[in-house]
Amino acid sequence: MPAQQKKTIFCIAGVLSLACALGAGAAIGTQLWVKGTVLCRTGALLVNATGPELDKFIGKIHYGLFSGERVRQCGLGGRPFPFSFFPDLLKIIPASIHISVILFCTVLVIFALVGAGFFLFNAFGSPYETLHGPVGLYLWSFITCCCGCLIMILFSSEVKIHHLSEKIANFKEGSFTFKTHSEQFANSFWVILVCSLVQFLNALLIRFAGFEFPFSKPKDAGRASGAADLMY
Repeated sequence: MPAQQKKTIFCIAGVLSLACALGAGAAIGTQLWVKGTVLCRTGALLVNATGPELDKFIGKIHYGLFSGERVRQCGLGGRPFPFSFFPDLLKIIPASIHISVILFCTVLVIFALVGAGFFLFNAFGSPYETLHGPVGLYLWSFITCCCGCLIMILFSSEVKIHHLSEKIANFKEGSFTFKTHSEQFANSFWVILVCSLVQFLNALLIRFAGFEFPFSKPKDAGRASGAADLMY
């Protein structure tokens, strides 16, 4: 492939990786990871609420990685209660999983930025080491994609398996018991999925530029290897 086309491909991949880093960084700070509704089970049982009456006992909840808000509905109107994970909820949530999610989010942003830098370096500079050249770009894209997948797996298990929304809804509730009525992942969670897909796309762009996948058998065994192969 001509050098100009390679530069164009690497520029596109660099911009995509930068957008991935910015999007993930913005997603970390929002409260739009999960949104849903919670049922005031105790209040509904007291008045035997059914049908339209049940709506008076269904409140809303939304949260991110650091904070959120729930609207408490127990038949007398909604009352909003903001909350934060640190340090209030650390005793009731799976703290190790939650901290791991935040850690992997940070790693995703950092490596997406590193990948963007090296993509542009390959487009306009002369790579001189393995981790600076196209072979290294596979590594940065792979690590970032894996981080995105781990974030989704860990956060999904925290929300679904450990019933995170229900634990938050029942935090410091003495008289009433709340149960999750509906629950869905919100925009920020899907941003992480898009970031993972972008990094996978970047790996395909590297291959499209004419560089073999790592550990694949070269077509020409006699071809010279080393740092010189990474320069064009």
